[in-house]
Amino acid sequence: MEGLRKTFAGRAVLDGVSFQVARGEIVVVSGPSGAGKSTLLRCLNGLEHPDAGTIRIDGRLIGAGEGNPQSELLAIRRRVGFVFQQWNLFAHQTVLQNTVEAPIHVSGLSPAQATARARALLDRVGVSHRADAYPNELSGGEQQRAAIARALAMEPEVLLLDEPTSALDTARVDDLLALLGELASGTGDGGRRLTLVVVSHDARVPAGLGGRLIKLVNGRIALGSGGAAAGANQRSNI
Repeated sequence: MEGLRKTFAGRAVLDGVSFQVARGEIVVVSGPSGAGKSTLLRCLNGLEHPDAGTIRIDGRLIGAGEGNPQSELLAIRRRVGFVFQQWNLFAHQTVLQNTVEAPIHVSGLSPAQATARARALLDRVGVSHRADAYPNELSGGEQQRAAIARALAMEPEVLLLDEPTSALDTARVDDLLALLGELASGTGDGGRRLTLVVVSHDARVPAGLGGRLIKLVNGRIALGSGGAAAGANQRSNI
């Protein structure tokens, strides 16, 4: 991303943010509430439109304003999974139904193919025994894992996670970080590594995941790679 800027009601939530994420890298974006972390993630997936600047994801462009072709945004979203802070599971569907929805209706998989993939993913994230349960019957940790399985069902290359530990107790945080570490390393998935961009104010997340830490303060990068200070328009590279 280059020179990313986003304002709400005249306030610059993102103010000239520039940095790069390499394929297979883990990046944790930290900072206080209101620093622009969640807005940054939503811009990366085209859910928010930046007022200025550009985002390129493996050559595909998201530019400023709302003029981005819908086909380009859909192509990016097929490759970039998003796990929301509130999980946003469909309340009227079971865990399994939540997980097969997008592969069937977006990717065109047959119900049998989508179900086989979904059951394998639910097993991988540890909630296969809850496949027929509805979201309101799940604990917070189970909902979190179901949301991750739903995102992985589209076989993304990048996974964006917004405050993934916010509703979890200490034991569940440890379990989640172990799972994310496996996903990033490719353990148990034929060696396929996910690129992770994780927004969190929880100090346990960068400590548990490793990778690179970027700190946002008032919409600007305050701490870049290796702990070096970075200005608003300075790119932070590996």
